[in-house]
Amino acid sequence: MTKNRVIGIGETVLDILFKDDQPQKAVPGGSTFNSIVSLGRAGVPCIMVTEVGGDHIGDIICRFLVENGVSSEFVCRHEGVKSHITLAFLDEHNDAQYVFYKDHASVALDGKLPQIQHDDVVLFGSFFAINPAIRPAVSSMLLNARKAGAWLYYDINFRKTHIPDIPDVMANIEENMRLADVVRGSMEDFDYLYGLHDGEAIYERVSRFCSTLILTDGARSIRIFTPDSCKTYPVQAIETVSTVGAGDNFNAGYIYAMMKGSEDQASRIEMAQRWSQDVCRQIGNNISDELVSSLS
Repeated sequence: MTKNRVIGIGETVLDILFKDDQPQKAVPGGSTFNSIVSLGRAGVPCIMVTEVGGDHIGDIICRFLVENGVSSEFVCRHEGVKSHITLAFLDEHNDAQYVFYKDHASVALDGKLPQIQHDDVVLFGSFFAINPAIRPAVSSMLLNARKAGAWLYYDINFRKTHIPDIPDVMANIEENMRLADVVRGSMEDFDYLYGLHDGEAIYERVSRFCSTLILTDGARSIRIFTPDSCKTYPVQAIETVSTVGAGDNFNAGYIYAMMKGSEDQASRIEMAQRWSQDVCRQIGNNISDELVSSLS
């Protein structure tokens, strides 16, 4: 599969990470954003479609993208609007509990949008990809990507705080799955969305829309469901410093392996876990300089 560029569609925030209730680091973040920045650091041509305020935090975010090799051409800047902030409190297991300071109703994608091409990969997910306030723009991009023959990867990444929104966004979630080549979701995602806890039952539901499901379950094994099989891949236990960017960099590593020509799922999952584990060993959202050097 020959793909030349990754287009990320997702929200952007400033993540402030806390340990023992003390701030440790502030870094631009957001699920798709974290994936795209890591891919940019690895030398993959990337652009990010997102929106930020016309404030100092927005300046930090745009500069961070460029410094990591990602185009900021399609970042919509909104004067008079504050950029989003997320507080991530790491517990004794270095898993994060989040507090979000953002107004989803104020989100707008009213700037320049990319022309998606056949040799593009499109990565999208989280509430940004289903937010009714911007759904017309997001849906148009995804439909154009599908028509162009791009390859689409959808990370559901549904937060508990949005459970009350399910009646308003379920149609958007299922359209996203229908348009995707690969859907990645966690057991937690499908518990929130459908009340399902069994992998086979989850795939039965997802397969109505998309034929390939990557199902993750924290430190438990990863399963990939296709019409022909269900393959299981163990997760290596490691000492973690922060798990904030674990899933995001799993996505990035999977896409990186695919773009480098890996055709088999085992190789893609191996790379995905390598990227995920690397980011878990540090305070931050993106792969390390050491991992970047090892890829060249």
